[in-house]
Amino acid sequence: MLELLRIRNLALIEDVELEFSTGLNTLTGETGAGKSFIMRAVDFLLGERMEAKLVRPGAEKASVEALFVLPEGETVVRRELSAETGRSRVFINDTLSSQPTIRDMRHKLVVHTSQHGQQKLLSPAFQAEILDSFLPDQGLLAKRNDRLAVLNDVLERRRQILAKFDDIEKQRDFLEYQRKEIDAVDPQPGEENDLEERKKVLKDQERAGECLQNALNVLHGEIGLLDAMTLLTREMEIISRLFPGFEDDRDAIEELRMLLHDLDSRLRKGPKSLGGDEENMSIDDIEKRLFELARLKRKLRRGLDEIVDLKAEIDENLSFMDAAALDLKALGAEEEKAATELRDVLDKLNKARKKAAKTLAILIVDELQDLGFSEHVKVHFDFEARELHPGCLDMRGRLMWVPNPGQPAQPLEKIASGGELSRFLLALVTLRGSNEAEPVLPTLIFDEVDAGIGGLTLNSVGNKLRALADRQQMLLITHWPQLAGKADRHFLIQKEVLDDETYTRCDRLEGKKIKAELSRMAGGGEQGDALAEKLCK
Repeated sequence: MLELLRIRNLALIEDVELEFSTGLNTLTGETGAGKSFIMRAVDFLLGERMEAKLVRPGAEKASVEALFVLPEGETVVRRELSAETGRSRVFINDTLSSQPTIRDMRHKLVVHTSQHGQQKLLSPAFQAEILDSFLPDQGLLAKRNDRLAVLNDVLERRRQILAKFDDIEKQRDFLEYQRKEIDAVDPQPGEENDLEERKKVLKDQERAGECLQNALNVLHGEIGLLDAMTLLTREMEIISRLFPGFEDDRDAIEELRMLLHDLDSRLRKGPKSLGGDEENMSIDDIEKRLFELARLKRKLRRGLDEIVDLKAEIDENLSFMDAAALDLKALGAEEEKAATELRDVLDKLNKARKKAAKTLAILIVDELQDLGFSEHVKVHFDFEARELHPGCLDMRGRLMWVPNPGQPAQPLEKIASGGELSRFLLALVTLRGSNEAEPVLPTLIFDEVDAGIGGLTLNSVGNKLRALADRQQMLLITHWPQLAGKADRHFLIQKEVLDDETYTRCDRLEGKKIKAELSRMAGGGEQGDALAEKLCK
């Protein structure tokens, strides 16, 4: 139930507060006073868009706030609209929330039935939804959706495999050419850097060999450093015996001689001690291999590591083509199973729809007759098959009616007038409400649902609205005093100009003010007063 609505700084509304009652609440006033705009503010509160230019001039923001009384307690919803940015913020019980959250709550708060709803009723898809909402077992719809989702998933996987297969098939010759070129060279991850390093080692070894030979020449060449050191050691032995002060020099020369002999031994072992090429590759071999790799890189226009990755990708793609046939065969079995399950559910659903259609048609006819339609009015559902998958038919119901005897049945959208659509919509809302299992039904908003009707039909519509309002709270915008007179609470919406500014006012009427408004709605004068007097009894 919508207990309280407050609107501030929105269009012509500066600050308006409406406190609604249970039952029937009517909003009346001259055309253009702002009645429908108040209902539009409710739509904005519950997630609909609104332009920033509708913020009242001079105000930083507009706000709409409502108090709903639900089984779980009171809920306050507030939405603000910034004049500067056009952005809005939603608060639920003073906690910042989101528009998707409030939209999800909307169905249990408010059902807004307007002339837009009449146009929606003309849609065959909406008519099919109406029939589905009256199915005794709503689980059938969920099963249909689940089975269809499974089938669509299988079909999508098959589509992706076929698309990839076709794409690879178009490139197959080129891929095989690339693989042949790569296989001929057989590059390895990091090979190029490894070869460059080995090349550097070999060059270092070559230089080391030259140095070794030079060192050996020093030790054994014309200078004869080792022979000279042996002779020098022998002489220093004699000198140290004769002159004890040279003993340390003798020892140092002997130590040096031993070091030189050790150096000679190590130099003779050659460059192997400096590290060698495990694969005994020469520099020429390495240069040749590097040339092959460089040529491959130029051909494929990629780095060596990219080429190694490319080979793995090519192998994977070509292997995919071999495996695709098996995958498609497996998916074919999945598709057949999913289609069979969907077909079984659809068979049950279609039978349930046809059964529900007969019952619903009878209920609609009863409601229409209560709303002033001829006793000869007939309604039924035609079914149109929509193939979801070969052999899987989804039968969708479409409203057909015969308003007068002797006429062929036609779709609702082809022959119904505005007044007839209004009553059709009221009949369906009444039936859907009686079909709900919720402990507290949402507030119904009827925005000029009485358009296009009058006379005795108006009384039928009024009685139906009154009965519906006894079941759930209703907000009704009307221009008919016969309907406004049935209200539990009556609000007058009117414009006024103060200091050259226009304002929309919302006043709750009581007593004589209700009678005066009903008289105005009836045309005023003695006849208006008489009708108002009658309606107020």
